Amino acid sequence: MWNNFKTTILMSSLMGLCLGLGYLLGHGKSNIMLMALLMGGVMNFIAYFFSDKFALMTMQAKQIDSKDDPILWDIVERLSVHANIPMPKVYISPVTAPNAFAAGRNPHHSAICVTQGLKRILNQQELAGVIAHEMAHVKNRDVLISTVAAMIAGTITYLTHIAFFMGGGRRDNREGGNPLVAILLMVLAPFAAMVIQLAISRSREYQADKIGAELTGSPRSLANALKKLTEGSRRIPLNISNAQANMFIVQPLTGKEMASLFMTHPPISKRIERLLAMEN
Repeated sequence: MWNNFKTTILMSSLMGLCLGLGYLLGHGKSNIMLMALLMGGVMNFIAYFFSDKFALMTMQAKQIDSKDDPILWDIVERLSVHANIPMPKVYISPVTAPNAFAAGRNPHHSAICVTQGLKRILNQQELAGVIAHEMAHVKNRDVLISTVAAMIAGTITYLTHIAFFMGGGRRDNREGGNPLVAILLMVLAPFAAMVIQLAISRSREYQADKIGAELTGSPRSLANALKKLTEGSRRIPLNISNAQANMFIVQPLTGKEMASLFMTHPPISKRIERLLAMEN
């Protein structure tokens, strides 16, 4: 409940920042505001219908049926019934880095993809924990939420660039404009949008862990899987863009340490701690 409320507040803040930026850069005029709305609408339309295809294509994922991998197929089928949602399409990526993600705009148009690297290091119970986590993302429409958040944040960044090149935020002396304020706004607004977007992503991961553990009835299996996947990702980092990092069950590692404020996922230690606390 708290994570859902927190997500609503963060999404509202992100959209408010987008519209507020358009208002300030346009000095209350409608042109920049309209541009903000149009850009946000177009970007969200593209994300809504095509984000899953982009993600699966990036990972070179291939759709499978029950004959290709009976164990994986059975887990997805069983958990989808338990979650009371249509069975997602099942994909396997040939990537050796161990990871998994869910894609699709809603439960009726969804897919779950695991990598070959993940299948090699997890046992059947741990695999079920991972699938349940991704099933929770599908049930909660987290893929759509995260994609929309990313698109709004991107719109804010593009809007500041356009306003800069168009002279937005610059008033003449009669209007008492302050170019320094405009420059600071163009720098700080995209930064604030990124921080909010990442906070939304972290919030949804905690919720998916909780619901996923409830679906399998085994929080420890998911906790063990998260530990193995994190260790495996350190050995074999996933070469993926920052824009897609939030989709995966564990944050793709690049060898660089990041402050928690700039992480797409909560610290693994905290996720494992919360999962194990569910056993008490």
